[in-house]
Amino acid sequence: MQTKTLGQLAQHVGGKVKGDDKMLISAVATLDSAISSDISFLSNPKYEKAVATTKAGAVIVGKDMPCPASLLIAEDPYYAYAQITILLYGHRQHKQTGISKKASIAETARIGKGCNIYDFATVCDNAVIGENTIIYPGAFVGPDAKIGNNCILYPNAVIYDGSILGNNVIINSNSSIGKDGYGYSTYEGIHHKIPQIGKAIIEDDVEIGANCCIQRGAIDDTIIGKGCKFGDLIDIGHGAKVGPHCLFVGQIGIAGSTTIGHHCVIAAQAGIVGHIKIGNCVMIAAQAGVINDIPDGQSVVGAPAIDAATARRAYSLIQDLPEMKKAISRLKKSSNNE
Repeated sequence: MQTKTLGQLAQHVGGKVKGDDKMLISAVATLDSAISSDISFLSNPKYEKAVATTKAGAVIVGKDMPCPASLLIAEDPYYAYAQITILLYGHRQHKQTGISKKASIAETARIGKGCNIYDFATVCDNAVIGENTIIYPGAFVGPDAKIGNNCILYPNAVIYDGSILGNNVIINSNSSIGKDGYGYSTYEGIHHKIPQIGKAIIEDDVEIGANCCIQRGAIDDTIIGKGCKFGDLIDIGHGAKVGPHCLFVGQIGIAGSTTIGHHCVIAAQAGIVGHIKIGNCVMIAAQAGVINDIPDGQSVVGAPAIDAATARRAYSLIQDLPEMKKAISRLKKSSNNE
């Protein structure tokens, strides 16, 4: 961890200082827990009251405001916080081990320069590993799989045969890429497995969380677009297409052959049926159940999922339903007595 002056941090993020630009900052902390050597940030207006009482040495904000601490005013406070955190702490460092003699590497596999393959990792026949990729213990790269440059496979990640990962891809522990999709033909009461002949393709700059499953395509490939970031416990069905730069929070299930546009945000425990189209820049709330197409730019809530504005009006009535029922009953009795 490094120590920088507030002025240096402001220069790093293209912001400006109101207060002591010579102040030394050594850590990042929340508004509530920060001390005088820390910098904090305000990105959500609902926490604005905490700025007035924070003990932080400095706070990253989007505009000038009353504050006992010095201010670093930046165009996007949250992005500035991210940049400063990287500068002070850096990303996780990976031990440079080279290729372990305890790893199982097929003779026909091709390993790029600068790779680090740890003990008990497996790389199968005809697999291709790009440069500077890291494969942790217990990770498995199947036959004919292709992995790009600067990728990280954490322990017990599994890349099935023929799967393709682009550059700068991170697969966290216990996730599987390219397993067979859920495909069965039921005939005379017996479920017969259908060969899944498509691939699973993960494009550049994608991070897949822990305990996720990306199924290979039944016929057409399953594709996760460039720049997507997935949380944990996510299941993507066979043949699904996820556009670039989507954010999937966690515990999400997406059935096969669904198409999702770019820059969509899906919150935790949402479920999406198969063979529908989700537009671009769509927001899907936690625990939503999506059963129909959603146009570009719409926000949906609930199960079945409906437009968020409509849902707010509908859900606001729920607490009044018991009294409404009583009122209707009284009206019925009054009408019957007339």
